[in-house]
Amino acid sequence: MFQRFAAVAFLWGLVCIFTSTAIAAEVIRDIHVSGNQRIEEATVLSYIDIRKGDPFDQALLDHALKNLYATGLFADVAIHQQGADLVVVVSENPIINELRFEGNKKIKSADLQSELQLKPRQVLTRTKVQADVERLQEMYRLSGRFSVVIDPKIIKLDQNRVNLVFEVTEGTETLISRISFIGNRHYSDDQLQKVVRSREDRWYRFWTSDDKYDPDRLAYDRELLRKFYLEHGYADFRVETAVAELSPDRKDFFVTFSLDEGTRYKIGKIDVKSTIPDLNVEPLKDTVTFKSGDWYKASDLENTVTKMTNELGNLQFAFVDVQPGVTRNRQDNTVDINFSVNEGQKTFIENININGNTRTLDEVVRREILLVEGDPFNTDKIKKSEQQIKNLGFFDKAEVRAQQGSSPNKTNIDVNVEEKSTGELSIGAGFSTTDGPLADFHIKERNFLGKGQELGLSSTIAAKKTEFDFSFTEPYFLKRDLSAGIDVFHITQNLQSQSSYDSKRLGGGLRLGYPLSELWRQNLNYRYESNDINNVSVTASPLIQQQAGVRVTSTVAQALTYDARDSKVDPTEGLVARIGTDVAGVGGQARYYKLRVGGTYYYPVIDKWIFSLLGEAGYIHGWGGEAVRINERFYIGGDNLRGFADSGIGPRDIGTSTRDSLGGNQFWRGSAELDFPTGLPDDLGLMAHAFSDFGSLWTVDDTSPTIVDKSSMRMAAGLGISWRSPLGPLRINLAKPIMKESFDKIQQFRFSFGTRF
Repeated sequence: MFQRFAAVAFLWGLVCIFTSTAIAAEVIRDIHVSGNQRIEEATVLSYIDIRKGDPFDQALLDHALKNLYATGLFADVAIHQQGADLVVVVSENPIINELRFEGNKKIKSADLQSELQLKPRQVLTRTKVQADVERLQEMYRLSGRFSVVIDPKIIKLDQNRVNLVFEVTEGTETLISRISFIGNRHYSDDQLQKVVRSREDRWYRFWTSDDKYDPDRLAYDRELLRKFYLEHGYADFRVETAVAELSPDRKDFFVTFSLDEGTRYKIGKIDVKSTIPDLNVEPLKDTVTFKSGDWYKASDLENTVTKMTNELGNLQFAFVDVQPGVTRNRQDNTVDINFSVNEGQKTFIENININGNTRTLDEVVRREILLVEGDPFNTDKIKKSEQQIKNLGFFDKAEVRAQQGSSPNKTNIDVNVEEKSTGELSIGAGFSTTDGPLADFHIKERNFLGKGQELGLSSTIAAKKTEFDFSFTEPYFLKRDLSAGIDVFHITQNLQSQSSYDSKRLGGGLRLGYPLSELWRQNLNYRYESNDINNVSVTASPLIQQQAGVRVTSTVAQALTYDARDSKVDPTEGLVARIGTDVAGVGGQARYYKLRVGGTYYYPVIDKWIFSLLGEAGYIHGWGGEAVRINERFYIGGDNLRGFADSGIGPRDIGTSTRDSLGGNQFWRGSAELDFPTGLPDDLGLMAHAFSDFGSLWTVDDTSPTIVDKSSMRMAAGLGISWRSPLGPLRINLAKPIMKESFDKIQQFRFSFGTRF
């Protein structure tokens, strides 16, 4: 019995010994790290988060492996058990010694470098290399090169360093070979191709990038199509798809827009309702910009909401919400419009934040915002503020957005801008009938020192004219909406062919301008100059010879301008009018007062056919016993009366062989012109013009039996063509006088060409 018990006890002891040994073997006795060159062992141990005495747990080992890979420091990692020890073997990622590009010609290496995430002295990882390749490919795609191939090459160096070389095969530009539309029943493909910004590849589009595929431009094209159809009454219109397919050879894109035009609607009933007590809606009905029976236009609704909101503001209703409701009547293809005026939430401006202006001062942007902290929130003023910031011309992008403030009744205004270059340097050359061959140099900074100031220096050297100008403008003088400026000039002119003398003007002036309202602006000016009539021909009129010499002119002037054009650069409708008065005699030797009034009206006849009507008149008269000199009078002919030569009409001394023009103290002139397409592709930039110019110039202070002076009307009619060429504007006019006097000088052909680059 005892022997049996002893045997059982012995066996039990052996089991306990083996069990304790097995348990002890599952605990990490030591940790060894190998393969590391730059990275300290302690750093590796800190990443695995395992310590001596921890058990050999597979979950912990897997977690440690993932942590090491996540650092991006290692190309390969292995963790295994060796007896009671844990062994960590690492293979470090190399360090980038140098980054280079080869094969790139269209995009500079510095520009490509700026897009890379990888930099010298950083750890190289495959993930980052692939991400940088994709960034570089996107840069080339944005420049129209979708066939680009970028191959990263790694050149190994000592001490686990590498040079990373991106081998670039740029390929050719991937252009749009075809733009087509599906579902368009009312407008042809040719008409819709003129609506979108993207263009099909043509040989004459070498100066534009619109024929290069751009995903952002395609999204913009969708919006242009939507606006076009909404402006023509198609309230249900939508772009179902806009697809760009790359040809198999990766050389061309085929762009296809799938459209659902829907029905065209006319305006039915129009009503204005209000939920605001004591608000009479009758005055608001006068702000509606359309009437029943008109074709539906989305812009009419937007304009009416703006005018209605402004009118409510004038009536002291600061917190209102005007919502246009559209009810479709599909049985008669009309839409009923109901403007609902509701009391809006009383929200005030808390903060105005300006972001992205690294160069332009905050105050330059802030003064264009029509709201200040504490003002009632106004959506219309937000939109106008954004447009005014864009009109500065200092930014590529400008967005004004409303954000929730610190409480429900407070709103923050975030102004996000992206600055662009505001400096201009141009060198030009050209030819004009008036001045002959010319060269031009111009340098301008429109945002000097980030203060919104304008600084300019220009010179023009021509066969018959030399001009040097310096100007400086402060748009917000004395922290007010006052435009103040200074000008200095030196001008010499060869007027031998018109009046047998040369002219030299040297002087300067001060300017001050301020708005009287949204459309009216007043400008004040003081000018001091020395006028030199020299090099008078011996065959010139005695009336000109006796005026040779220098005379100082000191002039105070004002100009009142009304501008309601849709664009100041390329107007298609609206009116601009101006009345100006000059008084010379505040110092100096000249004594005269001058009045000049005129205006131009633009009217769109049909799409891209623009009719304009110009009228202008002027009067100058000497005072204090001083006569008006020849260089102070008006001159008509050339550009302001086509069909006649420069200074071609008006008083003239026919008693000499030169038959010199003497200018005139009174004039009027007019012009009627129709601008229309030539029928050639719009991208060529060609426009045709049919015009008729008419006017008269008369009266001089001098008397002589050889002076001819008639106030009869002169008239000419003609045709012209203009081209916005990539080298600059070109204009050719051919005009024939219909009404003229025998002593007038005519010029039927007129040509001008210039360039800036």
